[in-house]
Amino acid sequence: MNQSPQTPLLDTVPTPDELRQLPPEKLRQLADELRAEMIDAVSTSGGHLGSGLGVVELTVAIHYVFNTPDDKLIWDVGHQCYPHKILTGRRDRIRTLRQGGGLSGFTKRSESEYDPFGAAHSSTSISAALGFAMANKLNDKPGRGIAVIGDGAMSAGMAYEAMNNAAQAGNRLVVILNDNDMSIAPPVGGLSAYLARMVSSSEYLGLRSLASKAVRKMSRRVHDAIGKAEEYTRGMVTGGTLFEELGFYYVGPIDGHNLDHLIPVLENVRDTSEGPVLIHVVTTKGKGYKFAEESADKYHGVPKFNVVTGEKKKGASDGPPAYQNVFGDTLAKLAETDSRICAITAAMPSGTGVDRFAQAHPERSFDVGIAEQHGVTFAAGLAAQGMRPFAAIYSTFLQRAYDQVVHDVAIQNLPVRFAIDRAGLVGADGCTHAGAFDITYLATLPNMVVMAAADEAELAHMTYTAAQYDDGPIAFRYPRGSGTGVSMPDKLEKLEIGKGRLVCEGSKVAILSLGARLEEAKKAADTLEAKGLSTTVADMRFAKPLDEELIAKLMRTHEVVVTVEEGAIGGLGAHVLTYATDDGLTDNGLKVRTMRLPDTFQDHDDPQKQYDEAGLNAPQIVDTVLKALKHNSSGIEEARA
Repeated sequence: MNQSPQTPLLDTVPTPDELRQLPPEKLRQLADELRAEMIDAVSTSGGHLGSGLGVVELTVAIHYVFNTPDDKLIWDVGHQCYPHKILTGRRDRIRTLRQGGGLSGFTKRSESEYDPFGAAHSSTSISAALGFAMANKLNDKPGRGIAVIGDGAMSAGMAYEAMNNAAQAGNRLVVILNDNDMSIAPPVGGLSAYLARMVSSSEYLGLRSLASKAVRKMSRRVHDAIGKAEEYTRGMVTGGTLFEELGFYYVGPIDGHNLDHLIPVLENVRDTSEGPVLIHVVTTKGKGYKFAEESADKYHGVPKFNVVTGEKKKGASDGPPAYQNVFGDTLAKLAETDSRICAITAAMPSGTGVDRFAQAHPERSFDVGIAEQHGVTFAAGLAAQGMRPFAAIYSTFLQRAYDQVVHDVAIQNLPVRFAIDRAGLVGADGCTHAGAFDITYLATLPNMVVMAAADEAELAHMTYTAAQYDDGPIAFRYPRGSGTGVSMPDKLEKLEIGKGRLVCEGSKVAILSLGARLEEAKKAADTLEAKGLSTTVADMRFAKPLDEELIAKLMRTHEVVVTVEEGAIGGLGAHVLTYATDDGLTDNGLKVRTMRLPDTFQDHDDPQKQYDEAGLNAPQIVDTVLKALKHNSSGIEEARA
């Protein structure tokens, strides 16, 4: 069992108010204790570790220098916010991270006044910070917008769109580029720290202002030429020409773990009238915990672990394969005999299984970065030129590229294959990562085929089916986590488009299941059979096109039809009801019930508990059937009034 770290100074700093009372020479000790506390907390709860360790000093410095929460601090994505939560009044709950009823693993407005803007998806921070900054400026109120964004998130177009519109915020907007991949800057040292302090100092800025006044008295051509010369000279020395072109005053790069460098630069930026300002800070992911620093993934996301040994708690290694691995391995195998197959991921190679495809076919694997819009249209171009692209994107991340799905893929009827991971509820990551809407937003589109895998074998068949389908766009969705343990097929089957399958046949109740609720539907059928209610279970496989023949047959031969899906309103149930009412199948007293995710954003919790809350487990399916039949819980028909 881990022994809690000794944190005598941190114990006296529950909020930034107390932090700002400390002398600067105490901040190093505070940062060390904060890092130790974070490591210990995540070791007991699991979660994102490496990213938070990389911003410990930066977190301390920002809250020390700026007047949070009046100055609005926005963490891009938010997975690096654990040190921030510890310093902003939530230390007593930090070991409840990502657990039911506990702290979110991301920033969340309802959790604290120090979380002014919720996040979990990438590249939103600069836009939001600009909004806060401009609102305060328009209302003549004090307060800045401060965005902390990583170099990976900076690759997304939205970050540049925001910076391109930021000039009017002036010094009320501060963007801190947290470069932990050395992808932009050379190694930093004493010279760069000196330059950063110099170009952010009031003396330099004052001299610059005086020179500007003098230059303005010259011709406009000379004035512009001198301005460009100063900008490019500073840009070449410090590396910030791109940001200068976008209207930012660039400072950096500086060592993000050296408080003696960070504090004076942040103070200079706070006190300057120049702006907006971009501060380029270089950090090390996993900093201060050797097992994280030495790990290839820097302990980005970890289960519970032993602090002393770094040993991670292992799951069941001999259990069913993870869905994303089934997809990745199946696609890699198919690509051995089909040179047209290629795979695209948006910065999630391991999470989507594309890393397994990339190992076998590196020349046909593309990680486009945090750029889902580009990824989808890139796939459309590949498809238009005769390739068979698979865009493997989480359900919630595909939302970011919806216009491209509509405009560039569906309207042109291009055969892009969408492999949609994280369908349904996702447990600890909560509502920001829950795949609730993809059935609805895809099945509403003309030309689109939408499938949902009930288990890992079905996923393999659907991957093969998608590879063979060249008549237009096709999508298949599957959940997070491990499969159900079914036997994997020796030979893949090309599924007939728009056709479901009967799992078991009865005569009174029909359960139409789409996707991974099939196991719960089968359990419900067993319970109903025990109550004397003969039950059919159909795995619909397709939300679009519907198996109208199967639906009509079941509706004509059963008293109750229940649809079950891991998606929001507007999915399978809505499509079945539309077809049934249009075709008159409900005119003779048939009872139809649709079971779907509730019209709420569900908080993080254990997935089984989430589905209980959503009412989509076997007991709730049974209850829905009994109520439709006006039976009590024992299956006995209630007297009618």
